[in-house]
Amino acid sequence: MRGNATLDVFIIAGIIAGGLGLLFVLARIGRYLWRLFQGIDDFLDDWRGEPPRPGVPARPGVMERLERVEQEVVAVRHEVTTNDGSSLKDAVKRVETKLGEVKKTLGTHLEGLED
Repeated sequence: MRGNATLDVFIIAGIIAGGLGLLFVLARIGRYLWRLFQGIDDFLDDWRGEPPRPGVPARPGVMERLERVEQEVVAVRHEVTTNDGSSLKDAVKRVETKLGEVKKTLGTHLEGLED
């Protein structure tokens, strides 16, 4: 370059080493970003859901699944709150009342047998 061949070799070697180091750092950053974006892409696929593919069923997205959960909560709430008599809670109350009546009647009959 300027005249000292040994110095020129070291300068060129330093430039090459610096370039390789920079490439290594950029590759590591690129790898990190690629993994980050893959994770974000996987999250978004789960959020939006996926259409069916040959041999693979559709996967519903978060909002569709949340709607299903809300419908199930409504159905469960209907069964555990008293209403016009068709809920599970109403049925349990009826059975409990009848059981109390049977217990009283049985107690009366058993007292009659003891005498």
